[in-house]
Amino acid sequence: MLNDTRIRNARRTSKPRKLTDSAGLYLEVRPTGAKLWRYRYRIEGKENVFVIGEYPEIGLSEARSERDNARKLVKEGIHPRNARKAILAAKIHENKNTFQAVAGEWMEQHKPKWTPAYLRQVDKFISINVFPFIGALPVRSVTSAHLLEIIKRVEKRAPTVAFLIRQWISGIFRYAVATLRADGDPTTALKGAISRPKVEHHKPLETVEIPKLLRKLETYRGYRSTAIALKLLLLTFVRPVELRGAEWSEFDLVACEWRIPAERMKMREPHIVPLSLQAMKLLRELKTINGDNRFLFPNVRRPKAYMSATTLNRAIEYIGFSGKFSAHGFRSTASTVLNEQGYRSDVIERQLAHAPRDKVRASYNQAQYLPERKQMMKDWAKYIDALVAGASVVPIKRKVG
Repeated sequence: MLNDTRIRNARRTSKPRKLTDSAGLYLEVRPTGAKLWRYRYRIEGKENVFVIGEYPEIGLSEARSERDNARKLVKEGIHPRNARKAILAAKIHENKNTFQAVAGEWMEQHKPKWTPAYLRQVDKFISINVFPFIGALPVRSVTSAHLLEIIKRVEKRAPTVAFLIRQWISGIFRYAVATLRADGDPTTALKGAISRPKVEHHKPLETVEIPKLLRKLETYRGYRSTAIALKLLLLTFVRPVELRGAEWSEFDLVACEWRIPAERMKMREPHIVPLSLQAMKLLRELKTINGDNRFLFPNVRRPKAYMSATTLNRAIEYIGFSGKFSAHGFRSTASTVLNEQGYRSDVIERQLAHAPRDKVRASYNQAQYLPERKQMMKDWAKYIDALVAGASVVPIKRKVG
C-alpha cells in the first residue's frame, strides 16, 4: 500500500517503474519525472489499463476514489475510459447549450408571433440584464439563486422590467425542458419573490382638454410632422408604434383607407383603418414633407429608420401635458367617448384592433363591421372639429328610437 511520503519521495529512473497500491491501482513514475495514476482491470479476460490522472493534481485518496468508481463500471462490463468519453461528450454538448443559445432559439421560435417592436424589447432587456451574468452558463446549470440575484438587481430600478424578465426566463426554461436541455423551470421557486407592479392604464384626455391640446399643436415649435403624427393618432386611434412605422405603401388615398400588414400589428392580423376627410387632409400635407421617404415619419437622425418611441411623448410634454397624458392615451380617449355616445362596443373594439375574446369572434377578418367603422370614424372627426370650434356638448351618434 502506498502512502503520501513514499509517493512524494519517489525518484525517476531511466525506465518507467510502478508503485503498487491496491485493487489494481498503481502509480507509474516516468523517466521524465511525471507520476501517473493508473488502474489495471480485466473485462472478458483481457487486461486493460485506465489512466486516472497525474500526481500531485490527483492525490492518493482521490485516486483511490476514482479507482473505486472505475471498479463499479468494470463489474457492469463497462470500460471506464468509455464512460469518461461519454461524460466528456455530454459536457461538451451541454456547454454548447448555453442559456444565451437556448434563449436565442426561443426568441426565434416566437418571432412569427411577435411584432418587431416587441421582439426588440425582449432581446434588448434580456441582453442587457441577463446574458452578462448567466448567458455563458449551460442552461442546465442555471439555478434559482442565479435568477433571484438578477431579478432583484433589476427590481431596484425597474420593477415592471423585473417582472417581465422573470416571465421571459420562465418561457426560455419551458422551451429548454421541451427540447430536453433542462430538467425544470427554476423560476417556479421565485413566485412571490417579486410582486406584479400595479398596472397604470393610459389616461384618456378629458373632453375639454382635446381642443386645448390641438390648439397647442398649432403653435408647436418642433417639426410639423410630429404635430401631424399626434393629430393622426387622435383621428385614427392606432397604437403609436403602428403610426410611427407607417409606410406610404400601406395607404390608399383614393379609397381613403390605411391597411396595416399583420407583421406590424400586435395581434399579428392585418388591420384596416378608415380615413376621415380630416385625416386625409393631414396626410396630403405630410406627403409634401416626407413623400419621398419610405416612412411617413422618418427618423430625423436616421432617415432609413422611423420616428423613435420617445418623440411623440416629448412633444406632448413640451406643449404642457406632462404627467397628464401620453401618446397611447389617444386610444382610451376615443374608446371612452365613443362608448359613452352609444356606439356598439364590438365596432369600437374592432377599430382598436383588440384581441377577440372568443373563438367565434376570432374568426372574423380585418374588414369586420367596416361600413359602421367608416361612419364612426367620420363622426369622430366631426366631433373633434366641433370641440375645437367651441361646442361644449357634442352628440356624435343620433339615437334610434
